[in-house]
Amino acid sequence: MPPSAVAQDPSNLLHLGLPLYLESFLSLLPATDSSARLNSSCAVRRLSARAALCAAVSSQPPSKLHRLWSEFNRFVQTHCERRAAIGLASLGLSSEANRLDIDDPGVVEDDEDPLKGVVKGEKRKKVLILMSDTGGGHRASAEAIKAAFNEEFGDEYQVFVTDLWTEHTPWPFNQLPRSYNFLVKHGALWKMTYYSSAPRLVHQPHFAATSTFIARFHRLVTRCYCPSSEVAKRALKAGLQPSQIKIYGLPVRPSFVKPVRSKVELRKELGMVEDLPAVLLMGGGEGMGPIEATARALSDSLYNENVEEPIGQILIICGRNRKLADRLQSIDWKVPVQVKGFVTKMEECMGACDCIISKAGPGTIVEAMIRGLPIILNGYIAGQEVGNVPYVVDNGCGKFSKSPKEIAKIVAQWFGPKSDELRAMSQNALKLARPDAVFKIVRDLHELIRERSLVKQYSCTA
Repeated sequence: MPPSAVAQDPSNLLHLGLPLYLESFLSLLPATDSSARLNSSCAVRRLSARAALCAAVSSQPPSKLHRLWSEFNRFVQTHCERRAAIGLASLGLSSEANRLDIDDPGVVEDDEDPLKGVVKGEKRKKVLILMSDTGGGHRASAEAIKAAFNEEFGDEYQVFVTDLWTEHTPWPFNQLPRSYNFLVKHGALWKMTYYSSAPRLVHQPHFAATSTFIARFHRLVTRCYCPSSEVAKRALKAGLQPSQIKIYGLPVRPSFVKPVRSKVELRKELGMVEDLPAVLLMGGGEGMGPIEATARALSDSLYNENVEEPIGQILIICGRNRKLADRLQSIDWKVPVQVKGFVTKMEECMGACDCIISKAGPGTIVEAMIRGLPIILNGYIAGQEVGNVPYVVDNGCGKFSKSPKEIAKIVAQWFGPKSDELRAMSQNALKLARPDAVFKIVRDLHELIRERSLVKQYSCTA
């Protein structure tokens, strides 16, 4: 077999990799004991480790790359915020509400009274949810699980939602969510990045390094919660056992489980016309996609020129895209249009409408199914959202088109001669919905924790 096209000297990799790894860790530790939360031994260990690091790398002649790395490291230490490096135990360290103090190295104390609101003698159980703000859906699912824990078990659990990349890694890794959001807004860049870096063949001869590369379905997980049977089949194929897999659905906010008021009431509250069919147009939390072009096409198609009256109305959610919202509000529309910014009660917006136009985000799709809304998908993020399109179309609960004019034509037909198709798709969506998924997940987690508590736990203390 011919050698690899790119040869790397292991000693050179160690020369660069060791400072990179250790300095990233050391830069998290305060240089002094000014915070009064780290005792002197922590600072001594920091200095000792730094001395050992310098001795390890100074034996080789400095290269240009090494000098550049040294300058970069000095910049990071000078300008980056320092955090106590206590691993995943540093829950919410950057938040005063969830601040944790270090009394001794490796011992974490919570400012909050652990017995508050629970039976005396019982400690509040802590749940850590690791996520990343790469798109609004990840935080939405995490917050849904947190809310379900609070509703189901009250003060028995203390739930932390932590953005692992942003809050617990040094620069430049803490900029990954921002970089991702930039790439996603520019679809061609993300598509090029995703597919150009996707391996077609993975060969891993160094088995000692396997713990570094976590698979999409890791065989050591206690539970793998799958949103559908299709995903569960992939998990089985990846080597998981049936006992590890639960098909509960995607976790959505508990408010979607509760019954909502009638369309008439919700439309009145949102400032909409009470007796006109409504379409919900949205582009996620950042207001992405051809929202304005689609809104203009809908305004034309939902206006009956013969009788000079509208046959439908539009509710537009712009998310955090304030410029888009201002631009849409300045337009003189032919049909009734309501423009909203970032909304927290999405269940009410969906409850007021008869169909929805959105990109293929899994959270939005699941929420629309719970409300029985037929879905028109107008785009997807390359890679991770591609499979959502055939799932919606093949199950008969929506359609896909990137053309604003074609989308507007579909909605006009649904609000007119093809109203039967709209009702049939609504029923198909309700059949696929799993509104209680988030409660099933937290109940199963509660049972796992209860079973674990029955087994005597051993700990090593100084």
